[in-house]
Amino acid sequence: MTTDLPGPPQESVPSLLRPGARVFVAGHRGLVGSALVRRLTADGHEVITRGREFLDLRDAERTGAFLRDARPDAVVLAAAKVGGIMANSTYPVQFIEDNLRIQLSVIAGAHAAGTERLLFLGSSCIYPKLAPQPIPESALLTGPLEPTNEAYALAKIAGIVQIQSYRRQYGAAYISAMPTNLYGPGDNFDLETSHVLPALIRRFHEARQGDAPAVTLWGSGSPRREFLHVDDLAAACVLLLERYDGDAPVNVGSGEDLTIRELASTVADVTSYQGRVEWDTAKPDGTPRKLLDVSRLSSLGFKPHVPLRDGIARTYAWWLDQQGAQV
Repeated sequence: MTTDLPGPPQESVPSLLRPGARVFVAGHRGLVGSALVRRLTADGHEVITRGREFLDLRDAERTGAFLRDARPDAVVLAAAKVGGIMANSTYPVQFIEDNLRIQLSVIAGAHAAGTERLLFLGSSCIYPKLAPQPIPESALLTGPLEPTNEAYALAKIAGIVQIQSYRRQYGAAYISAMPTNLYGPGDNFDLETSHVLPALIRRFHEARQGDAPAVTLWGSGSPRREFLHVDDLAAACVLLLERYDGDAPVNVGSGEDLTIRELASTVADVTSYQGRVEWDTAKPDGTPRKLLDVSRLSSLGFKPHVPLRDGIARTYAWWLDQQGAQV
């Protein structure tokens, strides 16, 4: 994987995001939002944030009032209720209702406030369970979804259609991006609600600390997944705000995948776990493969720069630091 970062817009292509723009990052404390704050600040933009203790983004009236007062030039909608297979299966009502309310409040509120640019972040789970691989953006709504996260996926699909509707009815320069599986500093390591990579890091770390002879993981280990470091996602988001103004969503990924079994082996190595890895095949695997076709994003000049093993090691070190733990 290349070590190049996306360069600045070429002089012949004026940026759609003006220098020093006021950008409201919705969900700034999360994995994605915190990376966006770091990137936008480094690029010289003025970042606007509000914590959930001050603003519940599910509240359309308060969100609209905040946006009218803040008058951001751009909004990045990174706020969402997210989680892994267990959380999606246990709390489908919250996953569909909370996400729909957030999307309706922020997108409608941004338009009413005169916001020029808006980037809505969806998820690769919007695509059919048996979509062609790599998955092109055109695969949307061409087949049944993965049942384990259908509620979340439908909420995100509604967000894409909402963005497209504002473009068609009002000519709004609003766009959507569909990230692959993300990881990095700021990730959620709660075993009940986390995604696969932070869950594996924690499981193997705790197994090593407790001298456990084996770690049992869900499924067969055969599904293939793609991962992108969150700092690479943030770079891609800024690039899209600067250079993209199309109706179609844009896939954001690394363009590479591996099996969950291979991922587990890498995490075990990074965390220095020496025991056995066992697989509970009675538990669901989820989608068999999910690799995004990133040719549209690549055509804009994007190249990820964080290799997976290095990114996992950095994420593990960050989590240990947060826990005050010793390797």
